[in-house]
Amino acid sequence: MGRFADLCGVVAESAEEGAEGLILLPETWDSLRKEWSDEEIEDALGVVHETILQGELVDSADSLCGRLMEALAPFAEPAAFREAESAGASLSLDTIGQIARRVARLEEVLTAFRDSLPIDRRGFDRLYERLMNRGIEDEMEPQIFDPPPLRESGEDEEDV
Repeated sequence: MGRFADLCGVVAESAEEGAEGLILLPETWDSLRKEWSDEEIEDALGVVHETILQGELVDSADSLCGRLMEALAPFAEPAAFREAESAGASLSLDTIGQIARRVARLEEVLTAFRDSLPIDRRGFDRLYERLMNRGIEDEMEPQIFDPPPLRESGEDEEDV
């Protein structure tokens, strides 16, 4: 295990972010091949990539929870709570934008760990695009992409 941990350390220092995860430059790969098989190097890349994603997941979840607590804390005051009860609570556009950015990043990281299809997020994606384009709407063209398959809201993972 100690030797593999050393390999993971070298991979973590040398790896770069690629389209499909972490990659090693050819000269780094060739250098590692002197002591390791391709399978061991690929395993180390996978371990390092998952470790990075888990760290990002914790950071994203922590950031989202912190912002949600900040947004919800004012409702602890009796007057604000009564107003929310009677008239409904509201959030500023700035707060909505901050929460949406954190949720988007958290969702991005969660896709690496999710075993099931995500819920229908088309409405969220439209809101996120609108928030990101706010103030520059005339300069932006509609984004064209193929969304991932969706699970209907309320549908159990076993139903997918």
